[in-house]
Amino acid sequence: MDLPRHPLLFALFLAVSPAPVPAQEEWVSLFDGKTLAGWKAAEHPDSFSVVDGLIQGRGPRAHLFYQGADGKAEFENFELELEAKPMPGCNSGVYFHATWQDTNWPRKSGFEVQINNTQPAFDRTNYTENKKTGSLYGVRNLYKAMVKDGEWFTMNILVRKPRVEVRLNGKLMMEYIEPANQPVLNPGTTMNFLTKGAFALQCHDEKSQVYFRNIRVRRLPPGEDAGVVKPVLNAQDLQRAELAKDNFPLVNLVRVKSPMGLSLGRLQELRNRTGIFPGIIANFTPEDPVGGDDMARKTMAGMKDVPAFAGLVLFGLTKRTPLESLAQYDFIMVNLEKVFTGVRAPEQEPAAMDSWVDSIVRTIETMPIDVYANVMMLPGNFQSSADVLWTEQCMQRVCAAAAKYGVALEINSHLRTPSEQFIKLAKAAGVRFTVGSDGTTVEDYADWSYILEMQRKLGLTWRNMWVPGHEPTRAQRELAKQ
Repeated sequence: MDLPRHPLLFALFLAVSPAPVPAQEEWVSLFDGKTLAGWKAAEHPDSFSVVDGLIQGRGPRAHLFYQGADGKAEFENFELELEAKPMPGCNSGVYFHATWQDTNWPRKSGFEVQINNTQPAFDRTNYTENKKTGSLYGVRNLYKAMVKDGEWFTMNILVRKPRVEVRLNGKLMMEYIEPANQPVLNPGTTMNFLTKGAFALQCHDEKSQVYFRNIRVRRLPPGEDAGVVKPVLNAQDLQRAELAKDNFPLVNLVRVKSPMGLSLGRLQELRNRTGIFPGIIANFTPEDPVGGDDMARKTMAGMKDVPAFAGLVLFGLTKRTPLESLAQYDFIMVNLEKVFTGVRAPEQEPAAMDSWVDSIVRTIETMPIDVYANVMMLPGNFQSSADVLWTEQCMQRVCAAAAKYGVALEINSHLRTPSEQFIKLAKAAGVRFTVGSDGTTVEDYADWSYILEMQRKLGLTWRNMWVPGHEPTRAQRELAKQ
C-alpha cells in the first residue's frame, strides 16, 4: 500500500510487531520484590533501594549490575522484560552485555537501551539528549518519546545474535542487525558490539528518579543465527554512525509521493536498516476541505504507537487551518509555490526577487510554522537564475527572519539546497536546520551525501539541528499565549 498524503489516512496504519523468538528456557525473575539480592551497585550504592516492592533509582550517578547468586551471571542471547516508571525529567537506561565498572558510565562493553522522555538540558555544557526511550543508545536512536513520564511501561529486549529488538508496551520500536564491518566508535572498548555480559540499571543523576519492577529473563540458545545476513556499511553509513554516537539527530522529514510506493511499513524497515528516523508529512492546501481539529486528532491518534513524527505541509499564506489543529502535529512545514505574476523581462528579475523574499519573510513572520522547506527554490523559469538572484542580501533577510521566529531551514538532499553560503550565513545567525526532501523513494531515503558534505565543511553539530517534539512547536507556543 502506498503512503497516503491525506492526514486522515494515517489513522489506518498500525505498528506491526513480529512475535518474539520462541525461548528454550523458562522465565526467571531477577528481582524478588523485597531485596537487591543478586544485584550490586557501583559508584554510589545508596542511589538504589527497594521501596514498596520496587527498585528505586534516585541520587548521584550509579549503575546496578545483576550478577546473580554466585556473582558471575552473564547472558549472551536472551529475552529480558521489565516494567519501568521514569519520573518527569528523568534519564535512565537498561544495559546488556555490560562489564562491571566501579565508577563512570559502563563503557567497557555492551549496549544501553535508553529511558529518557523529557530530561531538560543537562550539566554545565547545557547538553540536551536527543535519544529517547527505546533507543539502542548511539546505535539505533528513537527521536520521538513513545511513552510518558510518571506512567509504567513494559520494555522488552530480545537479543539473538546478530539481531537486537526493542519493544515498548508490546510494540516493536527498534530492530538492529549488527553489521559485518561494525566500526569501533569507542576505541579501547567492545562497547556496541554483541558479545555477552551482565545487565545493569542506571541512575543517571540526582535530578533523575526512576522505578523498576517485574524484571525477568529467559535465555535463548547461544551463538549467531546463521539465517540472518549481516549488512555491510558503506562510507555514508559509517559517517552517520559517528554522528549518531555524537547526538546528531538522524531525522528525515520526507514528503512521499504515493506512486513511489513508499509505505509506512517500508519507512519503518528503512529506519531500522539505516538508523534514519522518519518524519512523515501530509499536504494541506487552502482549497482542501479538511484540516480541522478533529482531523488532526485522528491523524495523531493513528500515529500514537508508530515510531515516526507526523507533520503537516502548508502552501502559502493560508488562514484556513485553525491554530488548535496545527498544534496537534509534531511539526508544521511550509513550502511556497507562489508565481511571479506579470514578470517577464530579465531586467525585472531583481524586483521580482525582492517581492519573492518579501513573501518568504512575511510567511515566516505570520504563519505558525517550524520548518521552511525547499529553501532557495524559485517559481517557474526563475529557478534557472537562482544562483544570481539569491544574493547575500536576500539570504541574510531570510536568515534574520528564521532566527527571530525560531524557524528551521530544511537541508534538502535531492535539491542540494540551501547552498553552502546560505547554510553558513544561517548557522552564523543562529538558525537551526532539518533534513528532508520531496518525492523520497526507497533508493534515495538514505542518500545523505549533501547533508554529510555540509556537515563536514561547516562543522554542523547536534546543536545546529532542530528535532520535532523536543520543544513546543510554534503553533503550541502561540496557542498557549491565547
